Amino acid sequence: MFAGIGEQLGAVLRRLTGRGVLSEADVGEALTEIQRHLLDADVSVEVAERFVAHVRERTVGAVRLSAVNPGQQVAKLVRDEIARMLGARDEQLAPGATARRAPALDFASVGPTVIFLVGLQGSGKTTTAAKLARRLKLEQKAPGLIAADVYRPAARAQLAQLAEPLGIPVFGGSEGERDVPRLVREGLRDAERARCRTVIVDTAGRLQIDVAMMEELRALKAAVPPREVLLVADGLTGQDAVRLARGFQDGVGLTGVILTKLDGDARGGAALSIHGITGLPIKYVGVGEATDALEPLDPVRLAGRILGQGDVVALVEKAAATLDADEAKRLAQKARSKQGMDLADFLVALRQMQAMGPLKQVVGLLPGLGAKLKGVSLDDRRLKHVEAIVLSMTPDERATPKILNGSRKLRIAKGSGRSVQEVNRLLEQFQQMRKFIQKT
Repeated sequence: MFAGIGEQLGAVLRRLTGRGVLSEADVGEALTEIQRHLLDADVSVEVAERFVAHVRERTVGAVRLSAVNPGQQVAKLVRDEIARMLGARDEQLAPGATARRAPALDFASVGPTVIFLVGLQGSGKTTTAAKLARRLKLEQKAPGLIAADVYRPAARAQLAQLAEPLGIPVFGGSEGERDVPRLVREGLRDAERARCRTVIVDTAGRLQIDVAMMEELRALKAAVPPREVLLVADGLTGQDAVRLARGFQDGVGLTGVILTKLDGDARGGAALSIHGITGLPIKYVGVGEATDALEPLDPVRLAGRILGQGDVVALVEKAAATLDADEAKRLAQKARSKQGMDLADFLVALRQMQAMGPLKQVVGLLPGLGAKLKGVSLDDRRLKHVEAIVLSMTPDERATPKILNGSRKLRIAKGSGRSVQEVNRLLEQFQQMRKFIQKT
């Protein structure tokens, strides 16, 4: 996430923190470079200029402090200002403050909470509807989905296909129905009968904002007043996402934004501009295609991730949500025992790690590791290759790797579609890892 802008800003800050003494000219030069990187990342000129002005104002006197490293002071000011760009409040940035996420969804005290998802075609709106429903189900909010796109072929079928494995009901979308307000009212009645506490309405998109779409959304909003109207915007579109937010805000009124596709080659401009320009909170970010790849946005923690400072809290949350605690405890105990792990245990650990998501994302949550591993390949296909090699072994071979002779290794290589050299390299690395863990 934000790899390009993160590496550039991180390099500037590392130069500052590496100096024992800073002049105001040093800080000015660094801020000019940071502003250039922000503009290259498609951050709006207005937001980039405001960012530099605020940091410059707050650094007055910081370079004269002797009690702390002035470079570290400036680095903290930069991180705090990025967090403000993302919607952080001053109390969240105070020393000792507990980081809190962006404002939670506004749930109704009585009756189902109705949430409209709006946006253009191709922004990932239908997929996001399923992702949000999954998250709300985990939060015990009993979600239901209403397919309100009557124009796109198979829109309801796509939503139903995403929702079925999650055990989430889909309402609306009657064959031939074109009266969207009536369709949503009927879907809401069905959702109430099914005792849904939250109802997510996947509205129709267009290729661009037009009068007909806004009139339909306003009519729908009048017929079924929502608690939340969330814009689903493609984070890869940069400033187009900001203009889109302005258009929907003026046309129908929004309560927040969900930015999608931030796991791709997003330069960061949309995320770093949209709050500053519109004042709307970014409530969630999409970080992958899977239905669990939707994260609430915490401005302070995301600012740390952008600058390569990691996000250990997110790593712990991801581990708690995906790992089998009992299995992890068993593996830890066995790994440190005299016997040590065998390859069957290693396979279990490998699959638990894969469940946490793409390796690049997991590594990015570890403070400082991203910069150290720059240039190192973090290809998830390598994990699949390792898994194939271990699965090509017999149970006895996994339990006692020392019995693996040349003929056995050749059979394993052929069975996994890998080379004998890769099999040997895996066995060597496994033995090194086992010895290291037993010593710690």
